[in-house]
Amino acid sequence: MGPDFVPIENLAQPRLPPWLRHSHSHHESVQTLKRHLRGRRLHTVCESARCPNIHECFHRGTATFMILGNLCTRGCGFCAVPKSRPGARALPPDAGEPSSVARMAAAMRLNYVVITSVNRDDLPDGGSSHFAETIIQVRRALPRARIEVLTPDFCGCLEDVRRVLDASPDVFNHNMETVERLYKRVRPQAVYGRSLEVLAEAKRYRPDILTKSGLMVGLGETPAEVEHLLADLRAASVDVVTIGQYLQPTRRNLKVSEYVPPEQFDAYRAVGLRLGFRAVFSGPLVRSSYMAEEVSAVAAWEPRE
Repeated sequence: MGPDFVPIENLAQPRLPPWLRHSHSHHESVQTLKRHLRGRRLHTVCESARCPNIHECFHRGTATFMILGNLCTRGCGFCAVPKSRPGARALPPDAGEPSSVARMAAAMRLNYVVITSVNRDDLPDGGSSHFAETIIQVRRALPRARIEVLTPDFCGCLEDVRRVLDASPDVFNHNMETVERLYKRVRPQAVYGRSLEVLAEAKRYRPDILTKSGLMVGLGETPAEVEHLLADLRAASVDVVTIGQYLQPTRRNLKVSEYVPPEQFDAYRAVGLRLGFRAVFSGPLVRSSYMAEEVSAVAAWEPRE
């Protein structure tokens, strides 16, 4: 690591560096939106994953809807979303959830709707038909809105990937999350090459749809490994990439290895643009769905550098 990295064990106090501190000053608007979501029995990844940007996004009246329930069948070390117990009886998807998401998105007057989900490896189609129906319902309620989906890998079933794409989202997103060497620790039930193939198939099948992926740094990777991952994403014809700092959401999750300074995020962005991504959104508090509308607009309209 370079001299600007801040190893956790070297910090005098367990405090975030200045570039990661921001105010949580919008409590009223956050609570109001939470009440509306609970009234429709809807979940957001903003809440379930304990996103540090929740106050800013909820205050702006945006949120990332999380479908297929609030229990994930995987045990990724970085994620705070509640996990289903091994052997527990799985609940079927809520058939009314797609229309509830559409009504909530319409009530929020969203111009850009982001839909993600927990992993549902217990379902025969991985929840892909539920994704497709949610896209259809949102499109019906908000015909002029752009729709981004952030999907799981569907255990590598490309038929499930195509089912989601057949519903014609504007952006197809699947996160790599970390570099290949760290997969067994960070994403033990995922496969690096499988995730790349999901993204490559999305572009092969629907070249008209923007493809996107995201990763976290600060988990013990090296800059060279990040650059290798970026090159692999471009080889899979991914259009947009997001890079953000991993922050430990609970004590049960993986510890942060280092706080990466803003200058390194700028360097990663420069590498990504040189590789040919349409847009690279790189910064300490960047998350995959954060400012998604603005990122999509840049990717859709700016020529490749």
